[in-house]
Amino acid sequence: MRTTLTLEDDLAKELQRLARQGDRSFKDVVNTTLRRGLSQGEKPESLLPPFRVEARACGFRAGVDVYRLNQLNDEIEAEDFRRELNRDLARSQESGR
Repeated sequence: MRTTLTLEDDLAKELQRLARQGDRSFKDVVNTTLRRGLSQGEKPESLLPPFRVEARACGFRAGVDVYRLNQLNDEIEAEDFRRELNRDLARSQESGR
């Protein structure tokens, strides 16, 4: 497979050095190095049983209109914006005194 790989300068220089030293192609050195690293990589221990999530229907609390959730979110965001705006105005008035 042909792909583009961006290497950090120090790694590229070391791989090029290994290729020249062993009279091998850069591609061969990169592939060999990746294979060696992947085969020695850490593998997770399988001592724990797999984690499973059991889904259950929770629904909404009584009185929550699910068709107005976006409106509720907009109202909360508008209130946060007003609160932040009032805080900024108070700070500017204090610094202007």
